[in-house]
Amino acid sequence: MKLLIFAFFGGAHLLSLCSGKAIYKNGISKRTFQEMKEEIASYGDVAKAIINLAVYGKAQNRSYERLALLVDTVGPRLSGSKNLEKAIQIMYQNLQQDGLENVHLEPVRIPHWERGEESAVMLEPRIHKIAILGLGSSIGTPPEGITAEVLVVTSFDELQRRASEARGKIVVYNQPYINYSRTVQYRTQGAVEAAKVGAVASLIRSVASLSIYSPHTGIQEYQDGVPKIPTACITVEDAEMMSRMASRGIKIVIQLKMGAKTYPDTDSFNTVAEITGSKYPEQVVLVSGHLDSWDVGQGAMDDGGGAFISWEALSLIKDLGLRPKRTLRLVLWTAEEQGGVGAFQYYQLHKVNISNYSLVMESDTGTFLPTGLQFTGSEKARAIMEEVMSLLQPLNITQVLSHGEGTDINFWIQAGVPAFGDFLHYTDDMVLESGTQSGLEKKLKHLVTTIRKSNLRSATQK
Repeated sequence: MKLLIFAFFGGAHLLSLCSGKAIYKNGISKRTFQEMKEEIASYGDVAKAIINLAVYGKAQNRSYERLALLVDTVGPRLSGSKNLEKAIQIMYQNLQQDGLENVHLEPVRIPHWERGEESAVMLEPRIHKIAILGLGSSIGTPPEGITAEVLVVTSFDELQRRASEARGKIVVYNQPYINYSRTVQYRTQGAVEAAKVGAVASLIRSVASLSIYSPHTGIQEYQDGVPKIPTACITVEDAEMMSRMASRGIKIVIQLKMGAKTYPDTDSFNTVAEITGSKYPEQVVLVSGHLDSWDVGQGAMDDGGGAFISWEALSLIKDLGLRPKRTLRLVLWTAEEQGGVGAFQYYQLHKVNISNYSLVMESDTGTFLPTGLQFTGSEKARAIMEEVMSLLQPLNITQVLSHGEGTDINFWIQAGVPAFGDFLHYTDDMVLESGTQSGLEKKLKHLVTTIRKSNLRSATQK
C-alpha cells in the first residue's frame, strides 16, 4: 500500500537520493524537501481510499481467498516441479483476467532437486526414529544408508577444536538459536564445514526459536574442492537430546538414508504484470514475492502470502480506477528458495535500465501483524519515505526502520537502488544485536517473552 502512494508521488527520483548520483530525467526537476512533503500529503485522500477498499471494502480478505484457492489446488511448488509450472500458468491467467497490463512470462533456467525417501534411526544407545528433512541440493546416501557414530558440536569453532574426532562420523550441530540471519549459517554451511574435517554426513538442528518436534528444510550450499556429504535438518528436541547424551559420554550411532537426487536445470519463468505509469512510464516501482516453495508444505506463508499481497497492490489501484505516475510492476519470482535464481536472471536482463528503477520491494518474512517497514537508502530518501509512510497513520503502520533487504532484491540494493525489504512484524529477530533497543523493540521483546512464558505454563499444566 505504501508503494502505491509512492507510485503516484511525482517527486525526485529516489535512485539519485540513494546513490548520490544526479539523475533527473524527463523533465523531473530538483525540488525542495518541503515541496515533496506537501505533494505527498496531498495524496491523503488516495491513501484513505486504498485503505478503505483493502480493509473494509469489497477487497477485504481477497488476497487470502486467492491464496487459499491456489495452495489448495496446486499444493507445494518446488523448483523444477510440475506443480510450480502449473502455479505459474495459473497466475499468468489470473493476472490477465484481473485486467492488469503487460502480463507476460520471462524465461529462466532453474535447479531441479528432489528429496526422495529419507529416514534416520538412532541405533545406540537405544532405538529411536529421528524426524529429518533433507536440505535442498543435498546428495543422497548409498542405498544401504550410512551408519556411523555421532559427534555433537554447538558451533563451528567447537567443530574445529574437535576436528580429530570428526573423521568417519556424522556431525550433529546443536547450535543455539540467536536469530535467523545468524543461525542459518549452520544450515547453509554445515555440510561443508563437517566435510572439511572428514565427516561422512551432517545433521543440523532446525533453525527455529520454538519447536513442536518439527524439522525445517531449506537450501544448503556445497563448496568446490570439498567433498559433498549428505545433510539434513533434525528437530530441536532430538538435537538437544543427543547433546545431553554426548555430555554424559554416551556413544550415539545413527543410520541415515536419503534418496535425494539432483537433475539437470530446467525451464521456468518469472511472472510479470504492470500498471503503466501516466507521466513517467519508464520508471518502475517494483513489488514482488516468490511463487516457488519447498515440497513439504503448501508454501502459503513462504511465500504465498508475500506474492499475493504484492498482486493485491496492483488490484487495489486498478479497482479504484487510479493511474500512478510511475509504472507499478509486479514480479512473482521463481526458484527463490534455491538462492534467488530467478531474481538473479531478471537482474541480469534488466540491470541495463537500472536508473529507471525508483524503488524495489520484496515481501518474504511472513504475513503477521505489521508495525512498519524496513528500508535501505540514503537519509534523504528515508526522510521522503517517512512522509509516505505517514499516510498509513489510520492503520498505525508508520515505522521506517533500517535493513530493508530480501534474497530477490539484494542485487538491486547492492547496485544502489532504494528498497523496502518487508513489513516489520512482531518476531524474535527484532532485538538489535548491538544490545541497544528502541522503545518498540523493548515492547516486542517483552511480548515475545510473555508469549513464551504463557506457552510454557500451558505445557506444564497439560
